[in-house]
Amino acid sequence: MTLRKIPLTFLILILGASCAYAKKQPKYEQAHQLTPEQAALVDKAVLQEKVLIKNIQQRTPLVETYIQNTKPDVKLYEVPVQDTYVLSRVDFGKSFVDKPYEPRSAKERASGESQSKSKLGFFKNSLAAITGLTKLLGLERFTYSPTGFMQMMFLDPTGFDQSHYVFSYVRREFLGSVRTWVFDVHPKVSGMGRFYGRIWVEDEGGNVVRFNGTYTGPSSEDSSKYYFHFDSWRMNVQPGIWLPVAVYVEETQRIEGSKLYGLKAQTHFWGYSLKLPTRDSENVSVKVDDAVDKSEDSQDVGPLQASRMWVTQAENNVIDRLVEAGLVAPLEQGGYENKVLDQIVVNLVVPNNLAFTDQLHTRILLSDTVEATTVGNTILISKGLIDTLPNEESIASVVAMELAHIAMGHHIDTRYAFNDRLLFPDESTFQRIDMYHTDHDNVDAAKRAMEYLQNSMYKDKLANAGLYYAQLVDRAKVLKNLNSPKLGDSLLKPDGTPWMADLAKMAPKLNWDDLTQTAALPLGSWLKTDPWDDKEQMLNAKRYAPMNARDKMPFEVTPIFYKLQRYDAARPDTTTAPAATAPAPAPPADQPAAAPDTTAPAAQQPAAQGAPQQQLTGTSNPPPQ
Repeated sequence: MTLRKIPLTFLILILGASCAYAKKQPKYEQAHQLTPEQAALVDKAVLQEKVLIKNIQQRTPLVETYIQNTKPDVKLYEVPVQDTYVLSRVDFGKSFVDKPYEPRSAKERASGESQSKSKLGFFKNSLAAITGLTKLLGLERFTYSPTGFMQMMFLDPTGFDQSHYVFSYVRREFLGSVRTWVFDVHPKVSGMGRFYGRIWVEDEGGNVVRFNGTYTGPSSEDSSKYYFHFDSWRMNVQPGIWLPVAVYVEETQRIEGSKLYGLKAQTHFWGYSLKLPTRDSENVSVKVDDAVDKSEDSQDVGPLQASRMWVTQAENNVIDRLVEAGLVAPLEQGGYENKVLDQIVVNLVVPNNLAFTDQLHTRILLSDTVEATTVGNTILISKGLIDTLPNEESIASVVAMELAHIAMGHHIDTRYAFNDRLLFPDESTFQRIDMYHTDHDNVDAAKRAMEYLQNSMYKDKLANAGLYYAQLVDRAKVLKNLNSPKLGDSLLKPDGTPWMADLAKMAPKLNWDDLTQTAALPLGSWLKTDPWDDKEQMLNAKRYAPMNARDKMPFEVTPIFYKLQRYDAARPDTTTAPAATAPAPAPPADQPAAAPDTTAPAAQQPAAQGAPQQQLTGTSNPPPQ
């Protein structure tokens, strides 16, 4: 076969024509013509976006953003290398302004000094107001704007309509029990900050309940240099009202210089029913409910009892203020605190013959940071800490240390018995309320906690609890912000070793290949927060045993999926549950599956009169599916 020479000029013409053809290729796929029914639903969605923006402008929710930078890993696929945490109260009334909850510095926590207004600028925003999507987020290595993540709650506040966007029908799809119509969306005119991706529109009210994609950059540049990809979810929180509840952000491959990095982040919204204080300088008022007239009581109060009542008054003031600030979940009868935490307290108090004159309480701090503390006779444990604890014995280890603080008299500063000390803006809470213990107190409490555990029903499972602390130490260096407490105490000493060091020594060596060993869970494994009223409930999700080392994901950020439901005032649980993202360890072969918890809440059980220890089932892991 003879090959003939092709003239060079002919090759140039071919290549030139190919390049010209390539330039003429459309950036987006050809959209199909919408049917009248589809076009009508899109028009309704456009109107509902404007309604949502008006609803948002009347709210001042809390917005929590937690970011983990990742790098590739041969065994685990990817591992976190650094993290960022921001918690803000956001006011959309006039412009997009956030007021971050600034914590004290380590130096100030150590000295016990309070930062002054002139030093920190409590009433000044730390970030400039952002008025449009064009300044959504600039990518700089390990530097992120929390307001950029917040704005992923909107599609396009200024131009989301059929004049600016092309809609292409995809299919119908159920998200939980909500039927939706799915559309692919791209802008008609290229430019910075236009949404490009997919939307899910519920078929009754025309509300966009989910949108997934990114924003466009300049026509000549890759948008990934300017914007992240994200998955944004909304819930039907009240009749006819859908509001943003969570955003998941992921970029698995980003080249920073000569290195390859990834990013995963979650943004959560809650506290929509919170009202903005009428003045920036102070709280609105203190509301007293269910006041009881005790004027007929003629019994006197002794000095010791008076001192304890004074501590209780400070405790109540602080807890009420934290609930009002959206930082502590309201107490709900039959909630997680009653079903699980209160029962663990009983399991520790009874065998150790602890006699408290006042009732003990447990409450949940709503942040993802890993921390715990006590306020008077109340044990506070963060949602992030509970979510990552893999089993009952590990939860008990945290409760035991806080119980020791109470028993040893390490109570809150009683200056908060004067309520005027709590009249400050919500975003100043972390700086104005001291709820952490000294190093000396933590050392003493850790020793006492080990005694409580050794005398309890958990004594034969303490090695499992120790695994959690071993895993915490393993990830603490790269997840510094997750382990930096905002209100209470870290589980780790300043040198990075756990306060419960004796417990950590009992743990076997961490082994990623041992699938029966689950030292810690990913964030979001146990609890869900109602975005409207801040109540905490246990996640109603199937649990799966890990199939490989990658499934363990200790302390990691994971994708978000919700099984959406329409609001029903008659249904006791009106929140929606994310699908299971966290693997749970399989129980030993000789241990039967846990039965449902049918016992009464701990507060209703007569444990103080020598009642036998009761096995808690609320946190036991069901068998893998």
